[in-house]
Amino acid sequence: MDRFGHHAGAMPLVRFTANLLRHCPVGEVQVSGSQLAAALSEAFVKYPLARDYVLDEQGHLRKHMSAFVDGVQILDRRTLTDPVRPDSTIDLIQALSGG
Repeated sequence: MDRFGHHAGAMPLVRFTANLLRHCPVGEVQVSGSQLAAALSEAFVKYPLARDYVLDEQGHLRKHMSAFVDGVQILDRRTLTDPVRPDSTIDLIQALSGG
């Protein structure tokens, strides 16, 4: 562990919802980046088909998706500036809607 309590060599982990498998092949991927946008950009290099399902044409998180960093829902759905630590887990899931 470093002086900040992070594991040496740790990298953020991106996990995609299993529902996304119906639309494109995805899995867990370790990435770099200190903000969500950079981490997702790297994940989409490995899983390019997932990008259009997760982000809209402007690069904003789609309405049918939710993103969590370390179990906390992100605040910035537009520019994805939420901070990501080296040992963070990023979960991308389908947002629930009801009526």
